[in-house]
Amino acid sequence: MANVSVLGAGSWGTALAVLLQGNGHRVTLWSHRESQVEELRSTGRNESKLPGVDLPKEIIYTADLKEACTNQDLIVSAVPSTATRSTMEKIKDYISDGQYLISVTKGIEEDTLFTQCEIMKDVLPNAEVGILSGPSHAEEVVKGQPTAIVAGASSRALAVFTQELFMNDMFRVYISADLMGIEVGGSLKNVIALAAGMSDGLGFGDNAKAALITRGVKEMSELAVAMGGQPETLGGLTGIGDLIVTCQSLHSRNRKAGFLIGQGMDPKKAMEEVHMVVEGVYSAKAALALGQKLGVELPIITYVNRVLFDGMSARDAVIELMTRDKKSESDSVSWN
Repeated sequence: MANVSVLGAGSWGTALAVLLQGNGHRVTLWSHRESQVEELRSTGRNESKLPGVDLPKEIIYTADLKEACTNQDLIVSAVPSTATRSTMEKIKDYISDGQYLISVTKGIEEDTLFTQCEIMKDVLPNAEVGILSGPSHAEEVVKGQPTAIVAGASSRALAVFTQELFMNDMFRVYISADLMGIEVGGSLKNVIALAAGMSDGLGFGDNAKAALITRGVKEMSELAVAMGGQPETLGGLTGIGDLIVTCQSLHSRNRKAGFLIGQGMDPKKAMEEVHMVVEGVYSAKAALALGQKLGVELPIITYVNRVLFDGMSARDAVIELMTRDKKSESDSVSWN
């Protein structure tokens, strides 16, 4: 049995706390809101995030970061991407040398263009950091439905440790040394899912969705490789796998926000309507900035930014994407 703390009592953090407790570990779930902690303790539910799910009585709930981060074998960061840096700053006095810390959050910091693990390492240089990512909706994981995911880490030891803690009969965990590829895939798929949702909201069909997913994988892969990731990673669970589930599923908050925008709703209003953090909106600007910095062309992500921040309609964005200059599908394939 391991001592594991999960920081962030949203749907994903709560689902992972349930999974880890079911695997036999001593689990602490932290929320920054005392009122939410009281709700979790008194009702045994997180009704606003995972309605109808009874949480194990053995989970420890706290709003005290010192309690959550002291004497833990693993700390899991499940806070929104926009809160990662501030949360790491708050816990740094409680982090010992070599502390295992993994992120389950997807997103790129707009100001620094850092991934989640880069933020954690920047604030907590004495910690060992990793990522757990893949096609994994909390609503299915908490019900014990089959899921496969990838643990990437700065060391093989942390990757294997994470695999051992999380894996069970219905939650399969692979390991990978490609931390950057995993993080870029997990962050950019949310931006592409916004585009897929817009397509659905406009009433377009399977052809359009397939085109967005396929060309989206290309954009994700090219940026990931430019940042030091491996192309194989983007062809796996944390690339195309996560992209498919996020573009297709009714659980996806990014797809839902995009759908509302495609129907004509203002982007800010669409985010409010979803009632959860839409990570793709926060990653869109950073992804575009990274592409410009590294010389990677990102047409879909460019037009998502124009719809989100420049007032372009989703329909006009589709027309401009479709009528760009003619080109080959792949520059690496040519006639002799």
